Amino acid sequence: MGRIVRTISKDASVVCSAIDGTDVVSEIEKIHKTSAVVTASLGRLAMGTSLVGFGLKDEGDSVTFRVNGGGPIGSLTAVSDYLGNVKCYCDNNIVEIPLRPDGKLDVGGAVGNDGTLSVIKDLGLKEPYIGQTALVSGEIAEDITEYFAESEQTPTVCALGVLVNPDLTVKRAGGFLLQLLPFAPDESIDVIERNISKISSVTSLMEQGMSVEEIAMMTLEGLEPNVLDDFEVGYHCDCSRKRTERILKSLGEKELKNLSQDKTTEVKCHFCGKAYTFSSEEILALIEK
Repeated sequence: MGRIVRTISKDASVVCSAIDGTDVVSEIEKIHKTSAVVTASLGRLAMGTSLVGFGLKDEGDSVTFRVNGGGPIGSLTAVSDYLGNVKCYCDNNIVEIPLRPDGKLDVGGAVGNDGTLSVIKDLGLKEPYIGQTALVSGEIAEDITEYFAESEQTPTVCALGVLVNPDLTVKRAGGFLLQLLPFAPDESIDVIERNISKISSVTSLMEQGMSVEEIAMMTLEGLEPNVLDDFEVGYHCDCSRKRTERILKSLGEKELKNLSQDKTTEVKCHFCGKAYTFSSEEILALIEK
């Protein structure tokens, strides 16, 4: 299981949530059988979405992040519930491109930066909230930071990282999301800027043995921070046969009749790969329901 720790400054003007997503991103690699740069790309998006989902208020709330940057990976989608449990997928699980000059995986090159980051928040209202911003770099964390600044006018610092072993397993994955509330004093902003400048990367801190709690507290050092929450999170797909039936039924009578021409119809979940098989008779029965 992954872990999210949320901390808050003494004056409650700054909140930081940090995630150890190593197990979550490992599950992504196992389910989707991704190449290294895709693991890093999907892993970053999943952790960022999880951190935002963890901030939702009510059971049943969810948030979806969708990135389409025009790169070889295609479109990436991640969905989190209000507890930070997340699921994700992308168009192309295998992408092989050269490393960056610094020897790191070229996430920006795989994702591309000629496109948008879309955020859909389903908060139980009649219509979901939808926001969209142009991609800055395709590196995911910078794009999430830009989204909150432009679309929600919330000063935000997002950092996300994934280290992939030579055998394609996940060595470390983590990140944090720090946000300032409107009443945050200038002094707090100065302290945050100094703290962030000391952090080279989240994964390097994790490699040094730092916990996510220590990382979250480090970002708020000097602001007398306290821990608000400490939760386990995981990769969780909530697909089911009944949900798949509803999706099929939404296709309409004409399309269902076309599907019924085959002896069986298989529907595969993008998020977890589970397959649901329906006979011709079961497809026709959906028309009557």
